[in-house]
Amino acid sequence: MKKSILLTLALGMGTLAIAQKNFTMQDAITGASSYLAPKRVSGLNWMPQSHTWIQSFEEADKAAGWVLSDADKGTKDTLKLVDLNRALMVFNSTLNRQDPLPIFDKMPSIHSWANNREARFMRKNMVYRFDLVSKTLMVEHDMDLKAANKDFHESTGNVAYTLDNNLWVKPYGTAAKPVTNDLEKGIVNGQSVHRNEFGIHKGTFWSDNGEKLAYYRMDESMVTEYPIYDLHKMPAQADMIRYPFAGAKSHHVTLHVYDVKSGKTIQIQTGEPKEQYLTNIAWSPDGEEIFIAIVNRDQNEMKLVSFDAKTGKQKAVLFTETHPKYVEPENPMHWLSNKEFIWESERDGFNHLYLYKRDGKLVKQLTSGDWMVTEYMGTDNKGKKLYFMSTKQSPLNQNLYSVEVSNGKLAEITKINGVHSCKGASDKSMWLDQYSNPETPYAFNLISNEGKKVDQQFLAEDPLKYYNLGQTEVLTLKSTDGTTDLYARITKPVNFDPKKKYPVVVYVYGGPHLQLVTNRWMNGANLWTHYMAQQGFIVFTLDNRGSSNRGLNFENATHRQLGTLEMADQLRGVEYLKSLAYVDAERMGVHGWSFGGFMTTSLMTRQAGTFKVGVAGGPVIDWSMYEIMYTERYMDRPEENPEGFKNNNLLNYTENLKGKLMLIHGTSDDVVLWQHSLLYVQKCVKEGVQLDYFVYPEHAHNVRGKDREHLMQKVSDYLIENLKN
Repeated sequence: MKKSILLTLALGMGTLAIAQKNFTMQDAITGASSYLAPKRVSGLNWMPQSHTWIQSFEEADKAAGWVLSDADKGTKDTLKLVDLNRALMVFNSTLNRQDPLPIFDKMPSIHSWANNREARFMRKNMVYRFDLVSKTLMVEHDMDLKAANKDFHESTGNVAYTLDNNLWVKPYGTAAKPVTNDLEKGIVNGQSVHRNEFGIHKGTFWSDNGEKLAYYRMDESMVTEYPIYDLHKMPAQADMIRYPFAGAKSHHVTLHVYDVKSGKTIQIQTGEPKEQYLTNIAWSPDGEEIFIAIVNRDQNEMKLVSFDAKTGKQKAVLFTETHPKYVEPENPMHWLSNKEFIWESERDGFNHLYLYKRDGKLVKQLTSGDWMVTEYMGTDNKGKKLYFMSTKQSPLNQNLYSVEVSNGKLAEITKINGVHSCKGASDKSMWLDQYSNPETPYAFNLISNEGKKVDQQFLAEDPLKYYNLGQTEVLTLKSTDGTTDLYARITKPVNFDPKKKYPVVVYVYGGPHLQLVTNRWMNGANLWTHYMAQQGFIVFTLDNRGSSNRGLNFENATHRQLGTLEMADQLRGVEYLKSLAYVDAERMGVHGWSFGGFMTTSLMTRQAGTFKVGVAGGPVIDWSMYEIMYTERYMDRPEENPEGFKNNNLLNYTENLKGKLMLIHGTSDDVVLWQHSLLYVQKCVKEGVQLDYFVYPEHAHNVRGKDREHLMQKVSDYLIENLKN
């Protein structure tokens, strides 16, 4: 009897021990994206013109096959890795080559469709085409091993890619052809331009029929060369990049059109000035016109312009958008037919959908309200309903909605609270809905276009159920002027006792195009937040004015004074923290990276004494040393806004530093140049100001991979040493 009781107690204590597990740094960083991430359904994809969807399944932690689910028939079919390799061996037998293609060790990811049964995927330099019905395989393209920036036209199989700084096209079934042959230093073809601003993420654009290819050509020969050092060469050698400093010369971009059949190229005549931004490229459905949202360098005017795709001549300015601060088009037009398109704009203060005729005549505004359309998701087969993701339910949520083109009637499709990511079947009658919220790590449902759950496919278990987590709460504070809601997240220490006093770490970003506090899993917090909660810290995060998904006025309130209003909002958070009886106001720290590094350094010097310790990673120190496209949008040019650049230049505040500050930088940072923090250190030395400094050799703007564990251990140790000990 006693033995049985002891065994029961031992088992109970064992369960308790598991339940009280704390994170290691490896858990918090590497584990967050692997073994401690919520299980997800991967490889989700709709087969074209069908209600059959695909997902990957794993065996021995490797993608081992695809499951094909027919939503109409309720049937499932499985394609296994062995099926793919069997097809590969059959294909190999038809080849007259000494080195047969190696078998696949895992099922690849589908990246496009040749038709409604043949899927494309890539391995190294080869594009494969697999017939899911006949289970046959072929190689569609065998490209140069150095091919980059690959862009496929789905129906024709044509592919464009770059080799070094030149563009090539490989039509299906024929040899690759060079489109450009620029050997001059500083000329780049077929790649993303304008430093990936304005929604630009690639440099080539196929016409709908795949017969023509529009591409960017960027001349950056006039842009300042800047050295990034390769430390593994003896002596170290400088790899020169082109970095356009605010107020200096910018690169010149042109758009060209290549005809696949004739091999001829024309230039689109976008005209002067050369320093302008060619954004949001779109073809008309009939391939006769190209549309460009042209933004002036001052970024306060956008013209949507149409060009003849055969001659390159300008046809018309469809409409113009202006704003006294800035405009920022981020999405090309979405065509409903050859005669009508949808345009996204923040002209009324929030991103909404507008219906236009092809000639630029506004038909009507389709959505409106104090909420954001965050992603356009397409239309049904008849063009009667449009689908989009939105913050209408809450600024912290992303939900799927529809709007009827004829009457503007809105319908909420995903009604569950949280952040949703949806993929629609071709006719948009069914959706693959993936979401999470504070109570749900990850869920995946098949739903109708009316939001009805057709089938719950997967609900993930809590991967953190055996770990100690601090209690997290989302709260709403008012800005200092009392007019604006600010969302914040507070995570309390593990085993929280309201009678005790706790140190605080404020994790901050604060810049445009990022939102940290949401209604997704853990309210958007990372595992490092809970690692620090396990160390006895309160961890606090606030999305200040200037951050995203709150509308134009919320974002551009910081215009010409980056850092000033953001600090005021962060100090509102500090004021709230100080009002809590369990917060030790004498032991407060702040940490952030990039814009967050700028904010951390700002708070440590422009509001000296508020925080006892700060850790600033990759910080912007002087906005005049940051890139043109970003800086001139939010700050204007240095000569136009000398007061703003002076007020927010952190070199002017080094002597104010109180407490402990560590700066961290990657030596190969080509976004926020290493020079920023080096100049800050130099200024501190001259003024006799002590600070700590650490570099990550040959890391770019973010420290990734295994070294990130080292980084976050250093950050954590610094905060713990100076706030707890």
